[in-house]
Amino acid sequence: MARFKSINDIVNQVAVEVGVPKAADVFSATDVAFEQLTTLANACGMELLQDAAWEGLVREHAFVTQVGDSGVYELPPNFAYMINQTGWDRTNNVMLGGPLSAQEWAYLEGRDLVNQTIYATFREVDNKFNLFPQPPPVGLNIHFEYISRDWVLVNGQADQYSDMCVQPADVPLFEPHLFERLLKLRFLEARGFDTAMAASQYDKSFTSWKGKDKGAPILNAGNSYGGVPYLDGFRNTPDTNFG
Repeated sequence: MARFKSINDIVNQVAVEVGVPKAADVFSATDVAFEQLTTLANACGMELLQDAAWEGLVREHAFVTQVGDSGVYELPPNFAYMINQTGWDRTNNVMLGGPLSAQEWAYLEGRDLVNQTIYATFREVDNKFNLFPQPPPVGLNIHFEYISRDWVLVNGQADQYSDMCVQPADVPLFEPHLFERLLKLRFLEARGFDTAMAASQYDKSFTSWKGKDKGAPILNAGNSYGGVPYLDGFRNTPDTNFG
């Protein structure tokens, strides 16, 4: 994948920057620096995972409620955290209620509301997805999006994911430059070196790539509600001397 780099290339890039010669295989290199770099690389992957909801890690989970369901469902094995306001009951074309607090859940249970008076609502308890009412109506088509904890493309193979890099051809699903800046920072910290410049470079890279990870609307100085634009090249902006 041209957009991403293997962990071997990423670690070697950082190694050269800190004065360590490249290794053909960073996981089998005898230099203790590579043991430290590869260990820190896996820690960096989890750190980036928790710091932002990266688009490349978005996944969708779906299931249909069945006869005999208790209303308690296993979360996906690679589940890290849910993306808020993505839960839908597509059978009734309505958003899922929730996530409920413990108090709200207790209120619904205490009121003993019948199934026909309430839309499907959820909360996460004990690492499981709980749907209310319990048992739920049969045939609800439930969908939600979440961030996957599997930030590694195993051996660069499509649709093979993991949450750790263990071989040279594994590919982190983060912007390579961002990953390298974080790995360099954490390595210098671990070695007790000055990190001021490395921290500045990482902060700049994180801010930049986090902002570029998702699209954004075009800002418009016009008044889209009143019908009369404040600035408009065809109505009230002169050809010259503007500003």
